[in-house]
Amino acid sequence: MFSARLINHSDTLMLNICDADLLGRTLKRDNFTLKISEKCYAEKVVDKEEAKDLLRRSNNINMVGKEIISLSANIGIGSQEGVKEIDGVPFLLVFKM
Repeated sequence: MFSARLINHSDTLMLNICDADLLGRTLKRDNFTLKISEKCYAEKVVDKEEAKDLLRRSNNINMVGKEIISLSANIGIGSQEGVKEIDGVPFLLVFKM
């Protein structure tokens, strides 16, 4: 299961999505902090099939977690080369042109 928030702004669809078990965590590395807040990631809980649909439809994607990044890479969105880690948790930003 994944936690997702979809934002539609000026003909651009932005998706914030994370592995559901990461919701509420704050990740830190040096001077960088990533808060996986309900405000940004918790509009709804989605299963694997709905997550695939959201990933395909979105123009900009902010994803956090091993499961969602693996799912995204398996359907050809993003790549493992772009993955960064904070506190051992992977995150990936994708901008489609």
